[in-house]
Amino acid sequence: MIDPVALLTHMLDIPSVSTQEAHLARFLVAQMSRLGFESFVDDAGNAVGIAGSGPDIVLLGHIDTVAGHVPVRVEGGRLYGRGAVDAKGPFAAFICAAARLAGSKALPGRLVLIGAVEEEAASSKGAKYAVTRYNPVACVIGEPSGWDRLTLGYKGRLLVDGIWKQPAAHSAGREPSAAERAVACWNAIVDHCTAYNDGRARLFDQLLPSLRAIRSWSDGLTEQAEWTVGVRLPPAISPDTLATTITGLAHGGMLQFHDLCPAYQAEKNTPLVRAFLKGIRVAGGHPGFVLKTGTSDMNVVGPVWQCPILAYGPGDSNLDHTPDEHVVIEEFLRAIDVLAIALRSLEEQDAGGGGARA
Repeated sequence: MIDPVALLTHMLDIPSVSTQEAHLARFLVAQMSRLGFESFVDDAGNAVGIAGSGPDIVLLGHIDTVAGHVPVRVEGGRLYGRGAVDAKGPFAAFICAAARLAGSKALPGRLVLIGAVEEEAASSKGAKYAVTRYNPVACVIGEPSGWDRLTLGYKGRLLVDGIWKQPAAHSAGREPSAAERAVACWNAIVDHCTAYNDGRARLFDQLLPSLRAIRSWSDGLTEQAEWTVGVRLPPAISPDTLATTITGLAHGGMLQFHDLCPAYQAEKNTPLVRAFLKGIRVAGGHPGFVLKTGTSDMNVVGPVWQCPILAYGPGDSNLDHTPDEHVVIEEFLRAIDVLAIALRSLEEQDAGGGGARA
């Protein structure tokens, strides 16, 4: 057997900022191997554990984190540490639930646990590799939803870097400075989003812009300004469409778009959703649904796999990336119960056909 809190504590003790996950991946492979899983680090650097046989059910979490040290400790029934919520906690819950099912020989199929790399880096390297290797009949994404909530959708994303460069001029002149042109473009983007959002009450349906960074400087001969802007996209707007719109608002700047990712919303009436609703109710909860304004690996694998999919995991997503990141231990343990109940109740004939093409 495995001690869930000890496992997650060890995971939190191992730093795994995006692109630096190798140490944690090796640790997880060793732990899953000890539990009887077929375990390995794949060519992308993902930690993979496989148990059972039959149609693939993929449990896809991510083991990388953003930067910033949060001292690992237990206080007031809460376990603190970078990744406790986003998203080592959910992946630890996957491992513990799968181990419980394997021990009772109640596996619903071939469980494929994938601790993916570089989700936070926006490259989604681990998910993009996994999507070419498996063809599951169902997928659970490991992200914080709260133990009694299921996430069915994530907004899309567009990032753009802008540069404005021109000959230096006197500040009393009439020519707009490079900094003013950069700000004018940002303001035009905000105005476009505000106009689009008019009458759309749900955040999931809105364009949500954010100014990620901005700076300007001059060497006396040339002045330059640059910024990075991100926009979260609703399902109705594709990244390419918005990129075309923003290009028309450049105010003389040079724009470079990257990390374009469409929104994705999963079906609500599926055997997978019904299994998790049952799991939450049996564990004493009143289930609900969430649509997130962020982006996850669901956006990568959902459109390709076209199978029942949802995101689930313990933790409050409002604590993602914060200095106060922690998971309530009771919630973490209850999420493991929900996962075990839900996965045990999945019937292969309800999940559909398919299998691995690894």
